[in-house]
Amino acid sequence: MTSRSTTVLVGVVSLFAGLAIPVANAQQVSSPVRVVQLTGLVGVKDNAKGTLSVESGNLHFVHGKTSSDVNAASMQDVATAADSQRAVGGTIGLMSMAAPYGGGRVLSLFRTKIDTLTVQYRDADGGLHGAIFTMPVGTSEVIKKALVAQGAHTTSDKEPAAASAASSSTPKSRIEEVRR
Repeated sequence: MTSRSTTVLVGVVSLFAGLAIPVANAQQVSSPVRVVQLTGLVGVKDNAKGTLSVESGNLHFVHGKTSSDVNAASMQDVATAADSQRAVGGTIGLMSMAAPYGGGRVLSLFRTKIDTLTVQYRDADGGLHGAIFTMPVGTSEVIKKALVAQGAHTTSDKEPAAASAASSSTPKSRIEEVRR
């Protein structure tokens, strides 16, 4: 009986170690990053897997023979966020829901962490578009900084500072600011 409990213990420990390793390997963007383009790029299918890089003032996405470029200067907002997704998905995840006594629901508790990058931009005709990408942990902020350095605009960096400054001021000083 101890060999079975040891096997189960080793399995559980290796599962949690496997889920923690991607978080520890937060990578720097020195080469194209493997991403999933959820939606938004013109001429690219939704949920397309490919590579994303920042080259000569453009955000460059390549999926097979299809590629798409977005000029950094045309970007009105670049936002990043941390998220998670199911570790076991697809057909196996769906079939596991049929396990007796709700056993398959346990698989939905295992999640992997990801980063998201959302880009709002204008095309050559002035039309407003948005693109959403998911990528490994630690890469979205590096891409955002590279885009901002090449002319992209962002509102998310300014909002927290303004909010903390407004909350730290006294009500009397806020009234004086409104009067000015």
